[in-house]
Amino acid sequence: MSAVVTLGDECLGEVGPFPVEPPWWAEVAPVGDVVEQALGVPVTVLRLLSVTGGEGARDGHVTYHAEASVRPGAALRPAVFSVEDEPLRLPWATAAGVAELLAWAADAVPLTGRPRLHKSWNLAALFRLPTANGVAWLKVTPPFAADEAAAIAVVASVDPGLVPRVLASAPGRLILADAPGDDLWNASDAQVTSTVTRFVAAQAALARGGARPQLRDWRPAVLAQRVAALLDGPVAADLGAAEIDGARALNERWAALADCGLPDTFVHGDFHPGNWRGEPGRPPVVIDFADACWGNPVQDGLRAIDYLPAQRRPTAHRAWVEAWRSAVPAADPENALRLARPLAHLAYAVRYQEFLDGIEVSERIYHAGDPAAAVRHALAADARAARRDAPR
Repeated sequence: MSAVVTLGDECLGEVGPFPVEPPWWAEVAPVGDVVEQALGVPVTVLRLLSVTGGEGARDGHVTYHAEASVRPGAALRPAVFSVEDEPLRLPWATAAGVAELLAWAADAVPLTGRPRLHKSWNLAALFRLPTANGVAWLKVTPPFAADEAAAIAVVASVDPGLVPRVLASAPGRLILADAPGDDLWNASDAQVTSTVTRFVAAQAALARGGARPQLRDWRPAVLAQRVAALLDGPVAADLGAAEIDGARALNERWAALADCGLPDTFVHGDFHPGNWRGEPGRPPVVIDFADACWGNPVQDGLRAIDYLPAQRRPTAHRAWVEAWRSAVPAADPENALRLARPLAHLAYAVRYQEFLDGIEVSERIYHAGDPAAAVRHALAADARAARRDAPR
């Protein structure tokens, strides 16, 4: 990686290239460490400028924009760079925005040291905050993200231990108490069963509550309209006529999914095991509610199943189906999973387009082509299902 370094309105020059690990573009903590070591002054990594090589948000040579806190004594290579106004630039991608965010955090919790930027990309920034009460996390999100503090409060109303504790919040930002443990990409069977079962129980309780919280409306009928608009609009240029026709035909099946009897309820929106935190002896906590919405819960079931290692997927499948059969005996969760597998990709296509519409040009590399790719995944999933179900 390399970094163009500024101090206010002045471009000081460029440093690098340096090797960094891990290879993910958004994991900027090691980037900041390397640049600080080279310059001898504190810096903040503001945003990604360009990528050469690499794909899937990892690898290649990445150039970042970093802001120095004071003028460094180390020499930098000359660079031509100016910080131009960009209407879609997010607050954590500017020096002034970061300063305001950290001042707000300092007023909200008793800081005992320097906040450190842990992760930053077009969907969020995450700062680690040392406080008198232990580690806390400042998360900042874009306008198209859900109100995470409100979403967490909805789940906490039925199961407080399932979600992290919110220490402070304001529009587009919140401070969370630390959730001990690790991301559960390699969750045990017991952790999978516990997390899936508890989350379904919370969703079922919220569905029975009667009132719908103020969340993004992604019920099946609404998604059908959103997908139709996507296919008529921005994604059309990236798909062939046969692909668009196939996607339109597939988009007519949302009503069949609704007929499976699962209730509209709170949906996490990205319920993969990387958003479960846990450690031995403690029940897992679910994090990252930026995609929360109100809709059919089958999307969460699929996300949990598909993102686990192959040997854990049957456990997640069984736990999700059994939990919903227990909660709504008249429902058919098994058939909902079958019907939703291709439809979920159409929903992701809509969400990816929302990302692209809401971020500045240099950050679109994270999601460029994703809406069309998601539509193709939907068609491929449907074709696999047709081959599997064909008479032999």
